[in-house]
Amino acid sequence: MSPIDTPRLSTGIAGLDDVLAGGLPRERIYLVQGEPGSGKTTLGLQFLLEGAAQNEPGLYISLSESKDEITAVAASHGWSLDKVSLYELSAVEQQLQLGADNTVFHPAEVELRELLKTLLAVVDEVKPRRVVFDSLSEIRILSQNQAQYRRQILMLKQYFVGRNVTVLLLDDRTNPEGDSQLQSLAHGVVMLEQLPQAYGPERRRLRVSKLRGIKFRGGYHDYRIETGGLQVYPRLVAAEHAEVPERKKLTSGLPHLDALIGGGLDSGTSTLLLGPAGSGKSSLMAHYAVTAAKEGRGAAIFAFDENRATLFQRARALGLDLDTEADAGRLTVRQVDPAELAPDELAHAIRAEVERGVGFVAIDSLNGYLNATPDERFLSVQLHELLSYLSHKGVVTVMVMAQHGLVGTMSAPLDITYIADAVVLLRFFEAQGRVRKAISVMKKRSGAHEDTIRELTMGRDGLRVSEPLAQLHGVLTGVPSFAGGGQEHHVPDRP
Repeated sequence: MSPIDTPRLSTGIAGLDDVLAGGLPRERIYLVQGEPGSGKTTLGLQFLLEGAAQNEPGLYISLSESKDEITAVAASHGWSLDKVSLYELSAVEQQLQLGADNTVFHPAEVELRELLKTLLAVVDEVKPRRVVFDSLSEIRILSQNQAQYRRQILMLKQYFVGRNVTVLLLDDRTNPEGDSQLQSLAHGVVMLEQLPQAYGPERRRLRVSKLRGIKFRGGYHDYRIETGGLQVYPRLVAAEHAEVPERKKLTSGLPHLDALIGGGLDSGTSTLLLGPAGSGKSSLMAHYAVTAAKEGRGAAIFAFDENRATLFQRARALGLDLDTEADAGRLTVRQVDPAELAPDELAHAIRAEVERGVGFVAIDSLNGYLNATPDERFLSVQLHELLSYLSHKGVVTVMVMAQHGLVGTMSAPLDITYIADAVVLLRFFEAQGRVRKAISVMKKRSGAHEDTIRELTMGRDGLRVSEPLAQLHGVLTGVPSFAGGGQEHHVPDRP
C-alpha cells in the first residue's frame, strides 16, 4: 500500500488534520518537537482522546512527569483520562531499582537498556493502537553519545513495525544539534514554536517539516492553547477555493453615490476606503453593511479600532439600524484586539463567516490588521491571499485604512492600493468657513466609474452625496478655489 493510500488517523485537532491533508497515516512513528510550554503534552493527550473516542486503546508514557501532573493538565481542559492508560517512569527511580553491583557495563548503558525493556513490556501488556512518549529527553540524557541515542530510537521504530500502532514521540529540543538525525528516523515531523512579542502575548505557530509520501500544507500556521486544547488555524490558500461566483452589484440606495462608483460594489471585488481620521470611512462602510444585510446577503464586520457598543451608537446617530440586522442574525460585528489576534486566526474567522453564507465582509481598519501582523513585510501577501479567497466566494469586501494627517499631503502606513479592486478616497476641504468632506473614486477594476469629486455629508437622516463639485478646483489639496459664480454648493436631500 502506498503512503498516500494508507488509512489516516485524526489527531483530534481539526486544523492540524487540515494541515496534514486528512490526518496522520496509520502505523507510523511521528516526532513532535517544541520548547517547553509550546503545547506538546496537550497535543499528545488530544491525539489519545481522539483514539479513545474511536475505540482505539491509547497509552501515554511519561518519562519526566507524574500521573498527577498529566491528569492535572487534562483536567485544566475539562478532559477525563479514564479511557487512556497512563504509565510514568522516573529515570532516577529506575536507577535505584537496578542496584550498583554491575562492573561490566557503564551504569547509564545498563539503565537505558533496562528502561527501554520496561517500556516495551508495558506496550506489550496494554496492546495500544496509539502511543505517546513524553519525552525523549530522558532517553537522550541516558545515552552516552549521539550514536547510541540514534540506535535506541531506531530500535523503538523497529519494535513498532507491524504492530498496528501509531506513535508520537515528544521532544523538547534540549539538543538541537541532534535534531536532523532524530528527524530522519521519523515518518513525519511537526514543529511547535512560541515566539515572544514586544507587546502582548506570545505568538504560537506550527510547521509540518516532513510527512513521507503525503502532500501536506507547508509553511507556518498559527495556533492557540485554549481550554479544550490546541486550536490550529491553517494558513489560507485561495487557490483551493476557486469558484466562479455570480456577479451582482451591491448598491447603496444613494443614487449619487452609486453613480460615482459606477453602479455599486461588484460581488467578488474588494474596495478600499482611504482617508484621514473622521472623514467618514467607517460610516460609509457601515452604510454598505446595513444595505447588504437588508438585501439578505449577510454581513460581517471585523472592528479593530472601536468597540462594538461605540460602533452601534454611532450608527444609530446616522440613522443606520445595525441593531435590527444584528438581532435578526443578518449582521455580525466582531470586535478584534490587534494584540491578541494572529493573522491566520483572523483569516480563519473570516472564512467561518463566509462558509455560513455571509456575502459582505468589512475590515475596519487595516491599520489594526497591520498591528496584528508581527512582520509587516508579509502583510500584503497575506492580505492578497485573503482577498483572492473572498473574490472566489463572490463576497463584497470593504477595507478601511486611515491615512496620516488631516489636510494637505497624506501618507498611509502601507500602500495596498494596488491590491484592492476599487479605491474610494475621502478628504477634508475648506470652503466658505466650513470644514467639509469630499469623496471620489480613484480606481475601479471591474468597470467604469465617475472621475468627479462630490461632497459627502452625514447627519441623523444618514449619508448624503452631492452633485459633482464642478465649481471648485483643488478640493483634494484641502484648500480649493471657486472657478464659477462663487455660490455655495448645496447638498441635495437624501433620496
